[in-house]
Amino acid sequence: MNNDKVKFWQKLNQKKYRNIEKLFLVEDEHLVNESLKKGVVKEIITLDQSKSYDVPTFFVTEKIMKLISSQITGAKVIAVCRYLEERDVCGNVILLDRLQDPGNLGTIIRSAVAFNFDSIILSDDSVDLYNPKVIRASEGMLFHVNIIRTNLVNFLNDLDNDYMKITTDVVNGKNIKDINYKKCAIVIGNEGQGVSDIIKNMCDEKVYIKMNSNCESLNAAVTASILMYEASHE
Repeated sequence: MNNDKVKFWQKLNQKKYRNIEKLFLVEDEHLVNESLKKGVVKEIITLDQSKSYDVPTFFVTEKIMKLISSQITGAKVIAVCRYLEERDVCGNVILLDRLQDPGNLGTIIRSAVAFNFDSIILSDDSVDLYNPKVIRASEGMLFHVNIIRTNLVNFLNDLDNDYMKITTDVVNGKNIKDINYKKCAIVIGNEGQGVSDIIKNMCDEKVYIKMNSNCESLNAAVTASILMYEASHE
């Protein structure tokens, strides 16, 4: 195996090189199959010489696979994928303001698909969509939803007036059951600091999720999932 090729694949585990090449790695069979369905696979790296794919395929040893894989034990198959294309929004959206935890983003992606949200809008300073932990946590659902990285203030300013902009406020918010969610843009904030004041002030409604008083707050992904569920059942 060409050493330069292996080094190239290894570099795709770093955000800087992913952004330069506009390529990212997807590991293991289920996620690779989802990426193949999406039609974004540039090439396949695999241990299994009995498998055939409709894209250029490289057969490697376990030693080389462990050098490329982000997993300690290595993967059996990896897809090198092109960055996903962004499109205009046309339905309910969820905006993520400075979200940092890759597990949270992956879970929110899964919930967005489950509850028929059209798009996820990531602030410029949110966690990298192509972080391997995000991809694994999404269970391949990142290939089934429109995901845009942009400035949230500009996005909200440009959003159609018929959208209801909603965020959370445990002190002054309305009960989530008392909101009209038709065509909504839900904003979820940073895990530690919440939604920034400038974004919060742009929202039409603030809501809270009623819960046991012994629990002070919910995880960002759980909050997002509950709100998207409510909106999907409006």
